[in-house]
Amino acid sequence: MASILNIETATRVCSVALAKDGNVTAIQESTVKNSHARHITVFAEQLMYEAGITFQDLDAIAVSKGPGSYTGLRIGVSTAKGFCYSLDKPLIAIGTLPAMAFGMIQKMKKENTFRDDFLFCPMIDARRMEVYTAIYNSRLEEIREIKAEVIDEHSFSEFFSQGKTLVFMGDGAPKCRPVLSPVSGNAVFDDDFQPSAAFMAPLAEERWQKKQFEDTAYFEPFYLKDFIAGIPHVKGLRD
Repeated sequence: MASILNIETATRVCSVALAKDGNVTAIQESTVKNSHARHITVFAEQLMYEAGITFQDLDAIAVSKGPGSYTGLRIGVSTAKGFCYSLDKPLIAIGTLPAMAFGMIQKMKKENTFRDDFLFCPMIDARRMEVYTAIYNSRLEEIREIKAEVIDEHSFSEFFSQGKTLVFMGDGAPKCRPVLSPVSGNAVFDDDFQPSAAFMAPLAEERWQKKQFEDTAYFEPFYLKDFIAGIPHVKGLRD
């Protein structure tokens, strides 16, 4: 049984949730673009105040480890490490994609649209038609490994050809709908889904129970791809 601060900054959502025994007791979130650095510590402090506890009362810090936004991951992981060092608390890392799949499963169960034979495909937007993605079954077992994939009409054909229903969610899913929907009637898209630190809480509690902690000093986010800096648009700067 643990009190864990969960941090999700791998996507466009900046989300911080306080959980007790795997149940979320308070949460602060923002979908404002590029607001992670501005909000993350403020959210954490607000949650502590609302709960009437101090940071020292926490048992662990959990962070979404990626894949996802390079900058977002750096902000989240550096903040989580800072808390761990200053409080002498263990660090728990949760995969961004399985947490999204878990959240989608819980959402569909609440909506009574869940089926045990569904497959869940979280998508994080990358460049052009590329997404960071993986496939999980209803027990959150990884059916296809995490990869950066350029989506076309042949994507996931091995599952569609077997009559499998794939549920797509995340900010990478909308751009894939026009490509995948015409080739399969078994593609389900959820337009209202967004990542959240709330989805991390039960997974973090499970890792706490098993004492599956990271080496705080050496832990690095799961970037999946190397960071590529964009060309600075400065007046007067030439190639």
